[in-house]
Amino acid sequence: MIDARPLAALAETATRFLFFTGKGGVGKTSLSCATAVALADAGKRVLLVSTDPASNLDEILGETLTETPRSISEAPNLWAMNIDPEAAAQAYRERIVGPIRGVLPDATVRNIEEQLSGACTTEIASFNEFSRLLGDETTAASFEYVILDTAPTGHTLRLLALPEAWTDFIASNKTGSSCLGPLSGLSEQRPIYEKALAALKDASQTTLVLVARADEPSLREADRASSELRALGIENQSLILNALFEAVDREDALARAMEEQGKAALLGMPRGLATLPKFGSRLRGSGLAGIAALRAMYSDSHGAIETVESMEATDYPRFERLVEDLASAGRGVVMTMGKGGVGKTTLAKRLALRLAELGHRTHLTTTDPANHVGDTEVEDSGLLSVSAIEPKETTRRHVEEVLATAGKDLDPDAYALLEEELRSPCTEEIAVFTAFAREVAKGEEQFVILDTAPTGHTLLLLDATEAYHREVLRNASALPEPVQRLLPRLRDPDFTKVIVVALPEATPVHEAAHLQSDLRRAEIEPYAWVLNQCLSGVETGDPLLRLRARNELQYIEEVATQHAKRWSVEPWRAELKAALSRK
Repeated sequence: MIDARPLAALAETATRFLFFTGKGGVGKTSLSCATAVALADAGKRVLLVSTDPASNLDEILGETLTETPRSISEAPNLWAMNIDPEAAAQAYRERIVGPIRGVLPDATVRNIEEQLSGACTTEIASFNEFSRLLGDETTAASFEYVILDTAPTGHTLRLLALPEAWTDFIASNKTGSSCLGPLSGLSEQRPIYEKALAALKDASQTTLVLVARADEPSLREADRASSELRALGIENQSLILNALFEAVDREDALARAMEEQGKAALLGMPRGLATLPKFGSRLRGSGLAGIAALRAMYSDSHGAIETVESMEATDYPRFERLVEDLASAGRGVVMTMGKGGVGKTTLAKRLALRLAELGHRTHLTTTDPANHVGDTEVEDSGLLSVSAIEPKETTRRHVEEVLATAGKDLDPDAYALLEEELRSPCTEEIAVFTAFAREVAKGEEQFVILDTAPTGHTLLLLDATEAYHREVLRNASALPEPVQRLLPRLRDPDFTKVIVVALPEATPVHEAAHLQSDLRRAEIEPYAWVLNQCLSGVETGDPLLRLRARNELQYIEEVATQHAKRWSVEPWRAELKAALSRK
């Protein structure tokens, strides 16, 4: 097994700011919470903050959190809070609109409120709250450590790049306007953005803690994040290898396959990660919610493993039957959604490959900035195509298109103003949204399989859909057809089918249930659930895996009886997981 120090060594060498990031589902939240508890137990005053729009801190800590720090009853010295994007956006809007309400005509105020109702406002408002933690000396002054549990990698890369992007935009903007209101409002934030950027780059203040599991996709994504953040000047980085597994029963085929798969992935670790300080955490038999379980994470041993007798195989509904039902429609959009790391991409690839095998023209694409579908092997039949909505390239094409159309008849001054507006970091959000609408529109002629980003990022995209639909209702003729019809298409159950994917564990199932509620509020009804990578029903004699399989049963039952109209179970399969990881 690879040389990795115990987690206790991470707490001993921690800088004041610790950022936990990595691919969805690798254990960022559990490890950031466990580190916060370890520092608090050592007598340090610690603030734990989630920047994830789909935060799990409440469930892991067992406390209801808000956007203001709350002390954690079972861990003296520890406070925790969520940066709530909607609350931050509402406060941001009120700061701008409040002073003019009653001064300007009501219609003008309503128009400004509408302009500030988009996902772009939500992003900048959340970013302001994040920047204050690093750049405002008074906000977190009473805490010796600030630990940030961030959203999965793509969303976090965007967040950490924003201090530099907005600082540059404010510095270069000459006209005093932006899509977020008067530039003077943003300029007031510039000193905080600059201090936040300086803190991120200062190795004596900030450590980026990359979290990965012993599998190729999460190691590749950690390497990508490491490289991109190093390019931003964030060079003090460490790596936690989470859920490391060694077979207890050396004769058990499944346990040995899991162990060998992990060893192979670690042997092939990307060169960029190999030189980082490494820390290791073992796979546990049960859930990691609650302070006691978090303290146990910092123990370097399993302790006693509860004995679980062999369980009888259960004939659960399978994914293949679900694919057959989907194929009968002949066209349309299928979206896989859920918490990061639950296997959305693997299922999206399997679905796309199978639909093409059945003779259907199929397009596989992704809204995840981390893009895990680009390496899918395309067969010679010509029925399967693959693409990705890559933010930087999508934005470049969008800017070219806008300048060539909206800018073609403008005079030089107006053209310069348009160019300046398009340099705003908000342009990326508009460009990605428009590309998303165009991919959905392709479902009129074929199957489109959309592998979405982890939950929080996807919720922001759906918020953008709602916001742009309001713009459609006001000014339909000025917007392209895919944008005009996006929300009606997503709400049409005969056209769009959402598959909610989860692991049979507490946090993934409960986050998926929250996602389902959010979708229903947007009048989008999920088609089915898939519980992925299940050990229940798989033959194993390994005591740790049997314990995990027993603990899965309650969550399978919960999904079948409380959440899903249709559902299926996918067993953990070493051969399939390895093969699709290479694709």
